[in-house]
Amino acid sequence: MTDMVQFSEEQTRIDLARLLIGAVKASGRTRCDIARDAQVHKDALRRVLNGKRSATLGEAARILQASGVSPQQALSMFLLTDADQSAEWQGTEIGRFLEDFLTALPIALACELGGRLQDVRPRWARGTAHRVARLLSDHIDELERKDVLLGDVFAVAEGSRHG
Repeated sequence: MTDMVQFSEEQTRIDLARLLIGAVKASGRTRCDIARDAQVHKDALRRVLNGKRSATLGEAARILQASGVSPQQALSMFLLTDADQSAEWQGTEIGRFLEDFLTALPIALACELGGRLQDVRPRWARGTAHRVARLLSDHIDELERKDVLLGDVFAVAEGSRHG
């Protein structure tokens, strides 16, 4: 069962404030500019970033957007993991991968499984996640091997032209 303490209003407000302040700081923009672009009063933004005021979902998304961060990526990571993981991966290649992956996954599951969607069991989720991670690791290893082989082929071809 989910630990309800993790969803307390105060803890959620503080965690969201950490995520938002990280995005604001990393943006290099002034808080006034972000508040204006996010259509949030600058005092409200200050209170949100200090964890004194809860941001609405729309406000949080607009603050992230004004900070140059994908709201979908940051907020989905925030909900699925935590503020620290979300802040660490926002704007990175792995963050963009996960945003695209999570967006494409429901459609891919529906296409691949079709009428067997109801056969999927929640207990398979962790194992499937590890399997996908291993598949990605193997794919990266294979790409690196191909890069080395192509580098060797080009070096031999380049050497034969000059030799």
